[in-house]
Amino acid sequence: MSIDDETAARLLLAVTRLTRWATRHAQFDTPPAQARLLALIHEIGPARIGDLAVADHCSQPTMTTQVQRIEAAGWVSRTSDPNDARVALIDVTDAGRAVIDEVRLARRQVLAPIVDALTESELASVREATLVIERIIARSEEEGS
Repeated sequence: MSIDDETAARLLLAVTRLTRWATRHAQFDTPPAQARLLALIHEIGPARIGDLAVADHCSQPTMTTQVQRIEAAGWVSRTSDPNDARVALIDVTDAGRAVIDEVRLARRQVLAPIVDALTESELASVREATLVIERIIARSEEEGS
């Protein structure tokens, strides 16, 4: 079964808007761009600057600057690539994971009152939709997309 363009566009827009809304209204000290980069590094695991730049759709110099900022804060560290000692891999530190947890908690807390106002039927739909979205993500990762 395939999804029509309008439904695909609405799904992507809805997920994006909800994430932006939660980020905009949540209370946390970390700049959102730095929190997003930390989450990206945490998601893909230890990575080269160039791979992070590709994943974030930015230039390598831009990514270098962004990584230097979060490295100075102690949220990421560099280790040698076991396959090429000339290359550094960037990974999230314990302090960085704490920042990620703080941001995610703050976003969940701002979303809670909105979700609490849903009917039981709507909440069941949200739960089911979340499971479907997670399956979509898992399938896309399995296919290497």
